[in-house]
Amino acid sequence: MDLHRIVPNLTVADPTTGHEFYEDFLGLEKAFDLGWVASFRSRSDPNIQISLVGEDASAPEQSSMSVAVADVDAAYADAQRRGYEIVHPLTHEPWGVRRFFVRDPHGVVVNVVGHAD
Repeated sequence: MDLHRIVPNLTVADPTTGHEFYEDFLGLEKAFDLGWVASFRSRSDPNIQISLVGEDASAPEQSSMSVAVADVDAAYADAQRRGYEIVHPLTHEPWGVRRFFVRDPHGVVVNVVGHAD
């Protein structure tokens, strides 16, 4: 699997607050803010990123991390072939990504996402 980045997803009560901590104190820039999720990244290395997540807009469970991959369709097929539990099926989301959620052997939910960049 060709990984682009791994982003920790912090489950928070209100992802619209506390942005100054990440922007002003840590020096990150806001990558995006959809209200229910906000993500911040390093200005010098966009692979350094963290997301604040409230209740996911379309998935039934929260994910602990997002893994951006080159080919999300291949990753989905591989997860199915291996018999991993798919928590949220491969979906083209309204905000422009294709993603699915898979549960790892420890019960951790991972958001596997492909971007159109």
